[in-house]
Amino acid sequence: MADEFNSSDLDGNGVINNQGNGTTATATNDSTPSSPAMATATATALPPSTDNASPSTNPPKAVEDVMYSDIGITTLLNRLKQSIASAREFALFLKKRSTLEEEHSKELRRLAKSQLDAIKRSEVRGGSYAHQLAEVLRVHERMAENGLTFALSMHQMHEDLNDLSVNMERGRKQWKHEGLDAEKRASDAEAAMHKAKARYDGLAEDYDRARTGDTKGSRRIGLKGPKSAEQHESDLLRKVQAADADYEEKVRLAKAQRESLISEQRPKAVQELKKLCNECDSALTLQLQKFANFNEKLLLHNGLTVSPLTGENSEQRSLRDVIYDIDNDKDFHSYVGAYASKIPARQSEIRYEQHPTLMPKTQLPASRSLSTGAPVSQPQAPAVQQPTLTVNTGSASQPGSTSSRYTSQLPPGPLVAPSQPQAYNQPAPFQQQVQQPPPPQLPAHNYHSPSFGERPFSPQQAPARETYATPPYPTHPSERTGGSGYPPQQTTGSISAPIPISAPQQQQQRTNQYAPQPQPQPPLATSPPPPTTTTPSTTALPPLRPVFGVSLDDLFARDQSAVPMLVTQCLLAIDHFGLDVEGIYRLSGTASHVQHLRDQANHDPAALDFRNPAAFAHDVNSVATLLKQFFRDLPDPLFTRVGYADFVEAARVEDAGARRDALHQCINDLPDANYATLRALVLHLHRVMMHEGRNRMGSGNLAVCFAPSLMGTHTGAQIADASLQARVLDTILVNATAIFDED
Repeated sequence: MADEFNSSDLDGNGVINNQGNGTTATATNDSTPSSPAMATATATALPPSTDNASPSTNPPKAVEDVMYSDIGITTLLNRLKQSIASAREFALFLKKRSTLEEEHSKELRRLAKSQLDAIKRSEVRGGSYAHQLAEVLRVHERMAENGLTFALSMHQMHEDLNDLSVNMERGRKQWKHEGLDAEKRASDAEAAMHKAKARYDGLAEDYDRARTGDTKGSRRIGLKGPKSAEQHESDLLRKVQAADADYEEKVRLAKAQRESLISEQRPKAVQELKKLCNECDSALTLQLQKFANFNEKLLLHNGLTVSPLTGENSEQRSLRDVIYDIDNDKDFHSYVGAYASKIPARQSEIRYEQHPTLMPKTQLPASRSLSTGAPVSQPQAPAVQQPTLTVNTGSASQPGSTSSRYTSQLPPGPLVAPSQPQAYNQPAPFQQQVQQPPPPQLPAHNYHSPSFGERPFSPQQAPARETYATPPYPTHPSERTGGSGYPPQQTTGSISAPIPISAPQQQQQRTNQYAPQPQPQPPLATSPPPPTTTTPSTTALPPLRPVFGVSLDDLFARDQSAVPMLVTQCLLAIDHFGLDVEGIYRLSGTASHVQHLRDQANHDPAALDFRNPAAFAHDVNSVATLLKQFFRDLPDPLFTRVGYADFVEAARVEDAGARRDALHQCINDLPDANYATLRALVLHLHRVMMHEGRNRMGSGNLAVCFAPSLMGTHTGAQIADASLQARVLDTILVNATAIFDED
């Protein structure tokens, strides 16, 4: 500070220096008065000579009169105190402005960096948009650098003003001590002089009365008795002479002190205090000018960064030109065209194929070979001599059976109908051989099979059973109309004759009647082995609308729901049926139940309805496990990999309030889908905490259970963050209602 704010840089230096050497003082009466009673020293201080000072810097006469008067030093001390206070206040302003600008610049740079990382992900548009947006963010980074430079300059000015105020305060204390001490010495000498004069005047009056014989009120009593008039007069004369000498000495000392104060000490203190005032005021003005210049530079640099000057050699483009270069059509065509090589080839033409079981009874072929895919022969008229047909009356061949539905063509003789699979929960089959009489003429409604349609059958419309990857018709009895499957058949006559089928109630009676009496198969024909069918509880449904392993942004775009439907259903189920379950979220559900619910969710999440506990087999722990699996399988964790470091850094804060505010800011920076899902989950877990007395799950236990799923499983050096991850979620759960509005 001494080098930057020295006296050579200040206005009015010559005036101060010349005034310091031109101080004069005179007294109105230099001679000793002839009478001590009349010796009263009065002096008037003349202002210092300002012959070498320029007229523009000469202070007015009234100002000089005040400065060199008895109140001059006190007035200048107060004025210097104001200058120091002004410097300190402006230094405090510069410090706050520097802090605000630094925080703003750091946040701007961090925001630009995070956005640059975000546009590199596949979820964001590429092409010209990504390239131009990167240029825009780099402009913001340069603006942040300009702000940091400005903040550094403000901080340096703050330190300079602090040093200035310290130096000024030190000088003020020094000259306050010296100047006021000189004033006090002069005033003390004058007070002693006045006291000696009063004593001298009293003794002189007593001596005058003793000399004139006026003894009224006088005392002449001594140690040896009353004194005579002559003795009393001589004593008073001796006292008057001693008082006169003392008074004369006090006058001389007071006069000397006054002359020294007026001629040397007061002008010196005044000049130094005025110099300190000028130095402090000039330095403060200089810092104000620098503040204005730095503001102009900041705005100018930001303006040139956003819109640089156009010239022949100017390579930097303005922000507007950069944004104008975004070509939406080109980006769209580039993205869609990249999938040209992934267009799937069409396997076959779309056409209607009628299932063989729906063919009219009169057009069913006599023999079919589905295993070899050979063409089926046309229906033939019944022969005169009908072959014997062996029928398995335990159960008719069902359309849902995965076994071969038709046998190959047999020579004339006994035929065996295929046996019914055991998966249909029907009794073991038995065989019954019947002779085939001529087909009876029965009413149509007694012999019409509900499984056969009325349209004619064509061989081209009967594909082989083995060509289906999965049956195109229901395979479980509960999925068919009536829920009891096809009734057992008792057929006599040719294979092309109508097959009468009884009502479901008759079928059940016959099944119960014949079940205890199974009969061996005839040796001439063999029935195919009963196939194994898979119940819906173990059948993996095709993932038509997958949920697991899909990012929240993709689910938001597909389902138009910020909170995934699976999460909503799981939270609903646990809110209704699991808040009082001990160890909820800590205990795992049944693996088969969880897998079945997972398949259902991937098949059609909109079809989930957990309001009925039967939908999840009354196992609420399976729903809790399903919810944790969903968050664990997210491609990007709920707290995002980009914000992971910020959450961990916030968890390191020891102060609970500061840690809550830091985590609140990190949560506000999450994407919309992540924020909405986290809000729903945290408020739900807060409700779980409210039942801690029954479910034994407080914020600490829930944080340990959910932290790896929400923040991602890490390995290596990040394993040490496990406790910090739990601390993040524990703090959020404790302050759930403060961070999220519970509306």
